[in-house]
Amino acid sequence: MAGKVYLVGAGPGKADLITIRGLEVLRQADVVIYDYLVDRGILKEAKSGAELICCGKLAKKGRYSDGFLIRQEKLHALVIKKAKEGKSVIRLKNGDTSIFSRLSEELEALAKSRIDFEIIPGVTAASAASAFSGIPLTDRRYASSCVFVTGHEDPRKEESTVNWRDLSHCGTIVLYMALENLKRIVKELLLAGRPKDTPCALIQDAGLPAQKTVVGTLRDITAKAKDKKIRPPVIVIIGQVVRSERRFNWLRKNKKILFTGLSEERFFLKGYHVHFPLIQIEPLSDYKEFDGHLKNIDRFDWLVFTSRYGVKYFFERLQAIGLDSRFLSSARIAAIGNSTNSALLEHGICADLIPEEESSAGLLRELRKIDLEDKKIFLPRSDLSDKGLTDGIKRMGARVTASVAYRNEMPADLPDLELGSFDEIMFTSPSGVRNFMKRYGPVSEGIKVSCIGKVTRREARRCRLLA
Repeated sequence: MAGKVYLVGAGPGKADLITIRGLEVLRQADVVIYDYLVDRGILKEAKSGAELICCGKLAKKGRYSDGFLIRQEKLHALVIKKAKEGKSVIRLKNGDTSIFSRLSEELEALAKSRIDFEIIPGVTAASAASAFSGIPLTDRRYASSCVFVTGHEDPRKEESTVNWRDLSHCGTIVLYMALENLKRIVKELLLAGRPKDTPCALIQDAGLPAQKTVVGTLRDITAKAKDKKIRPPVIVIIGQVVRSERRFNWLRKNKKILFTGLSEERFFLKGYHVHFPLIQIEPLSDYKEFDGHLKNIDRFDWLVFTSRYGVKYFFERLQAIGLDSRFLSSARIAAIGNSTNSALLEHGICADLIPEEESSAGLLRELRKIDLEDKKIFLPRSDLSDKGLTDGIKRMGARVTASVAYRNEMPADLPDLELGSFDEIMFTSPSGVRNFMKRYGPVSEGIKVSCIGKVTRREARRCRLLA
């Protein structure tokens, strides 16, 4: 029996701009076939074992503008093949499913092959560009209409079907994929009677940390695009609504903070926090040693957890070997802080010890109040954990078994950043500091560097990010 295909808009830019329904479908899909521009962060939501396929690998040449000449037939054949294998397939499209996304071609292929499908809308790039630049696309005073136009038509067409003379009278014109042809489009609009002083905005990478906004007029926008080194993907907004950018560009007006830790994104904080993890947590390829300790977990007097990831992989492996929380009844449990304790509570475990200071030093200070002489301690940790905690507990006379439960890695494909657009960079771990230096190098003067924890601060000083 053939599977089903969901065509889902992933939204533009940030991974969390996908709809709740789209996310739920993604989490259940066997096969994820995604556009090149889809934020890779969202792929982490795919279920374990899901097949991930990037459409960019099917391209004849580049990925933008003329590079959008993806072998549609090859893509269609792939989607249909996976569905006919009985797989649940999600076709994850950048932005919205129905706006300049070749949806009709994909639907035609699915209908012809009698493949069941559903369509889930997404946030289109124009909406994101508008929201992240403070430019409303309509305004009752001077823009009661708004039109979306492609700046790059099918090259197989004998002549353009875009009537620039008619479009020039629209209140707001939004151009997709127009950067390469911007000079010609501006010329067409001027010939159609649009005034040279009509405001224009270019929004590059809307919603991403690297977003850049350039404002001008039809007279100078092409030159400004070249001068500011604007590159695709770009949304172009033309019309009087662009004047609002000066007053309402909240992204430009707010203090912009690059948060490099793994903690969940927090809202209602002062300033604009860009959640940009510089580390990623991965499981081990072989858990033989770790599982061996878990099989004898009832022999330990204390279990010491130093992160929510230690908790996550501890209980995943405990379940994998056929055990559960009942086997922990003889041990007391320490958590380095509230986040780690919250992870324990999800498994019905309440920590016996949580230090006031959420750090290795704070944990050691509390453990010194307890007689640990000859006690057996199990400490799940990452492959990059500081050994100071282990050594500190050993000095109390305890017998410590520290075992690696997960890997701490540098994310692949970290994008380029306009570091000068940030007011502050916040680090939460030594590995985050090191990964930043490997990928981006020193921070320019005028950008504040802040660190959470003494160990992180020490590493930042060693790397000369702090004086």
